[in-house]
Amino acid sequence: MFGKILFFGYNNSMKIDVAIIGAGPAGLTAGIFSSRAGLKTVCFEKLAVGGQAALSYEIANYPGYESVSGFDLTQKMHKQAESCGTEFIYENVQKIKKIKSGFSIKTTEKRYLATKVIIACGCKARKLGLENELQLTGRGISYCASCDGGFFKNKIVAVVGGGNTAVEDVKYLARITKKVYLINRSQKFRAGTHAIEQLNKFKNLEIIKNAQVKKLFGDEKLEKISVLIDGKMRDLKVDGLFIAIGYEPDLKFLDIDVKLDKYGYILVDEKMRTNVDNLFACGDITGKSFKQIITACADGAIAGNSCIEN
Repeated sequence: MFGKILFFGYNNSMKIDVAIIGAGPAGLTAGIFSSRAGLKTVCFEKLAVGGQAALSYEIANYPGYESVSGFDLTQKMHKQAESCGTEFIYENVQKIKKIKSGFSIKTTEKRYLATKVIIACGCKARKLGLENELQLTGRGISYCASCDGGFFKNKIVAVVGGGNTAVEDVKYLARITKKVYLINRSQKFRAGTHAIEQLNKFKNLEIIKNAQVKKLFGDEKLEKISVLIDGKMRDLKVDGLFIAIGYEPDLKFLDIDVKLDKYGYILVDEKMRTNVDNLFACGDITGKSFKQIITACADGAIAGNSCIEN
């Protein structure tokens, strides 16, 4: 714990032992472990509790649940973390610096001091990088089917991607839309075999392989897309385009010389420690190859416990 804090502009009323950045499964689990040990634990979240996991329509591989929505599962984690003593601050973290007494955390609202920090912020959605993509975001283009799918009931939509997220998006959208195109850039999908087999029951689904979206059309809203399929262009009239091509790290807020891998993810050891003393990372922001809710929770448990040990 800190002694008397004399830094002007800091929130002097709160002395944080463990500051967790991000309230997804990794951050929530870290909070459970560190707060249960009696450490003053605060979790910062800029949007909503649960992270990307909360957006999953159905989760069928988390132990103890044959089937559960991501929202329901992460809400249970949130409730448990709070019951253990974790406090939540809904502010956007803009900068974290290493200082002599620990870490300085600047949000859009205040400044805080913490002895230890766990980075559990997950990743941001990867963009296609096409002209008009930013302009049409929110006007037909979305990166979250469970968030925005309801706006496209009985309409025609397309999903871009070949992983589990794309498949989950299709399963959700096919139930409420007139037609869904699933566009995958290769012949094979990255999603699991069982997940792909589940798509066979949707009669309003057309799967397009070896394809890439090349152009977006529309001024006030998305009207159609041009897709390159086996070397030939095909125009598809769609009302919505859901982009599910993965995520990428976004650590602009971290003003610390922390070691990253070649893809920009934080490097950690088996105890989730970074190369910086008292700075930990867990979940999808670390350079792990297998990214699942259960592995994020495992990382969070280790990170929270490491804060106790150090």
